[in-house]
Amino acid sequence: MKNLETMSDNHSKPACFVSKIDLALKDKFEQDLLGQGFKLSPAPYAFFKAKKQGMSCTLYTSGKLTVQGKEKEEFIEYYLEPEILNSVAYTYPEVGQDMSARIGMDEAGKGDFFGPLCIASFYASNGQVVDLLKMGVRDSKKMSDGSVIDLSKKLKAFYPHKVLKLFPETYNKLYDKFHNLNRMLAWGHTTALEELSIKTECKKAVLDRFADKELMQSFLQKKNLGIDLTQRFKGEEDPVVAAASILARGAFLEGLKDLEEKFQVKLPKGASAAVITAAKKAVERHGAEILPLISKSHFKTTSVVLGSNNDA
Repeated sequence: MKNLETMSDNHSKPACFVSKIDLALKDKFEQDLLGQGFKLSPAPYAFFKAKKQGMSCTLYTSGKLTVQGKEKEEFIEYYLEPEILNSVAYTYPEVGQDMSARIGMDEAGKGDFFGPLCIASFYASNGQVVDLLKMGVRDSKKMSDGSVIDLSKKLKAFYPHKVLKLFPETYNKLYDKFHNLNRMLAWGHTTALEELSIKTECKKAVLDRFADKELMQSFLQKKNLGIDLTQRFKGEEDPVVAAASILARGAFLEGLKDLEEKFQVKLPKGASAAVITAAKKAVERHGAEILPLISKSHFKTTSVVLGSNNDA
């Protein structure tokens, strides 16, 4: 049986939180504690021990900090992590240590025959990672379409962002220019990143990696952006990239709906047999000229639909 004295009230975190702080923040920490109603007293090998109802903390001369008591969780989450530790590793261990300001980037719709390609850049300032998590931000692929659209609206209302929505007519012209999807994605991400970086003066970005790292670097160099860019697989594990994925996915879903309403046709997501059936129906109703207006022409699905239609 586990020692109950080492467990928190929710039986998942230790009763005593231990960390180390930058001693350059000692005076700020001390004044903040006094302002929050703590009473300070001397303690062996420590600068002070601070106590108030429900919790106590001790800052040792080594920089070690201990926090105990039933009220410690709220104190750590809402004050200690964002103001002193600059980390949410205790409250949100899945996030890791990075609470710095940065731009996250992702795209949606590149694997869908119908609808736009949407590329999003999203900015979060120092400490706002916690706010994103509290809003329910996570990889958009793990969310329902309705939840993505609702959360996308909230994110757009409160955070700096840039979304490129490339509807099929524009997408197909750009693809004819680049002749390569990854190059077009690199152009799109660089375009969205440049505008948001200038707006926010942020030079740090994280991208859900889609191609060789050198491809994005070459596009950044052409624009002389001077961005510290991290490219990683499963980038949506970073909450700021996840927010970008929600914006991109939300824009894609809205764009798909706009096309359905405009042409009065059903446009399924993805590139399945149902997509082929829907494309054939659209061609039967509007003619082959509708395809470049609702779909990505370079997909093999195009030849399947038109070949089958012509044979008929």
